[in-house]
Amino acid sequence: MSLSVLDRIASIDDGDFSGKRVLLRVDINSPIDRDSGRIVNDNRIQKSLPTINDLLERGARLAIIAHQGDTTDYGSLVGLQKHAERLADALGKPVQFIEDVAGPAAVEKILALDDGEALLLDNIRYLTEEVSTFEDSVKQTPADMASCYLVRRLAPIFDCYVNDAFAAAHRNSPSMVAFQELMPAYAGRLLMQELSALQAITENPARPCVYMLGGSRAGDAFGMIHQVLSDGSADTLLLSGLIGEIFMLADDIDIGETTRQFILAKGFESYIGQARDCLARHREKIAYPGDIAIESGGVRQNVDIASIDDDMMISDIGDQTIDDYRHTIEAAKTILVNGPPGIYENELFEKGTQALWNAVADAEGFSVVGGGDSVTSFTRYVDMAKLNYVSTAGGALIRYLSGVQLPLIGAMCRSPTD
Repeated sequence: MSLSVLDRIASIDDGDFSGKRVLLRVDINSPIDRDSGRIVNDNRIQKSLPTINDLLERGARLAIIAHQGDTTDYGSLVGLQKHAERLADALGKPVQFIEDVAGPAAVEKILALDDGEALLLDNIRYLTEEVSTFEDSVKQTPADMASCYLVRRLAPIFDCYVNDAFAAAHRNSPSMVAFQELMPAYAGRLLMQELSALQAITENPARPCVYMLGGSRAGDAFGMIHQVLSDGSADTLLLSGLIGEIFMLADDIDIGETTRQFILAKGFESYIGQARDCLARHREKIAYPGDIAIESGGVRQNVDIASIDDDMMISDIGDQTIDDYRHTIEAAKTILVNGPPGIYENELFEKGTQALWNAVADAEGFSVVGGGDSVTSFTRYVDMAKLNYVSTAGGALIRYLSGVQLPLIGAMCRSPTD
C-alpha cells in the first residue's frame, strides 16, 4: 500500500531546532482596509501561532517570511509591520520586524537572532520572482529557483526550513518550493492539520457527502467539480453564486441578459460547455437554484427562475432554494463549503448566506469550510467553534480536491532529511 502524503512529509515533531536558524514560511495574507491600512480579519495570523510558538519554545532562532497581496491585488500589496505587531500581541512575546526582505540589513538582523527570538521579514512579494505574474510568465523548476535572489541570499545562513503555508500550496514560487532542494524541510502544525482534514473528506468521507460551491471564482471550481463527480467523492453538489448561474445557463435556463452579460464579461463563457457535460453525466448529483433574489425598488424580491427578466441581476438564492438546500445540509454526514451563495455584503442579499451558514454550523455532519470569502462570511453569522474545520486555503483547497499535485506537497516530499 502506498504511503499517504502525511506519511511522506516530515513534521516539526521530527526535528531538533534548539539553537538553529530556522526559516519559516507562513501565509498570513489578510484582508486589508484600504483607507486605514488596518488588518480586517486575522484568521490566518491566528492559525500560524501554534507553529511559531512551538519553534520559539524549542529554542529556534526564527526568521519568518510571508506575503501580503499581489500584483493582481495591488491595493493590498503592503508591508508587514502591522502583521508583526499583531503576531507579537497574539503570542505575548516580541516579534521583531525589518523593512527588508533579503538584503544586507535583513541578513545582518537574522544573524543577530538569539535562541527563542523571532523576526518577520518584509513582504516577499516586493520581489518580482514571488508574484503570480512572474510564476505565470517564467517557468522554472524548484532546482532552477535555487539561483533566485531570495533563495541565493537566505539559504546559506539557515539550518532548516519549515513550511506552514497551505493556503499558498498551489504557488510554484521560490519561497514555497526551492528551499526544500537545499536543506531539511518540515511541515508546520497548520500544514499537517490542513492535509489531515482534506484527507478525511476525500479518502473515505461519511455519506452522504455534500459540496456547497458558490461565490464568484468559477474558474477554480470547475476542475474540482469534474473530479469529485467522476471519482464519487461528492454525492451532491449544492451550487449557487456565479457557479450556479453558469449551470443554469448550461441547462438552457434564461437567467436574464444582465446576469448573462456579467458572466461573459468575467470570461466564464468556456465553462458553460463544461457545465453542460457535467449535467449530462451527473445530473442526479447536481442542484442549482430554483428561485433567486433581486433588488426591486430598494427591497429584496424573490423570483422563480422561470420568471427572470433581462433587466434583473441575480444577487442571492431564493427562499425555496434556501429551504431545499437546508434540508440537504441537515441530512449530510460530510459537508464541504467554498464560496457564499449571495452578495452577503449587501444586507438585501445576506439572507441566503446567513441561513445556509447557520444550517452548516448546526448540522451533525463533519464540516470543512475553506476560502477567504467563506470564512469572512461565516465569522459574520455563526460561532466558528461549531464548525469542525476551518481551512485557511481557497485556491489550494480547490486544486487539492481537483486531484492536482500541489507544488508545495511535491517539494516537501522531495526534501532531504537530517
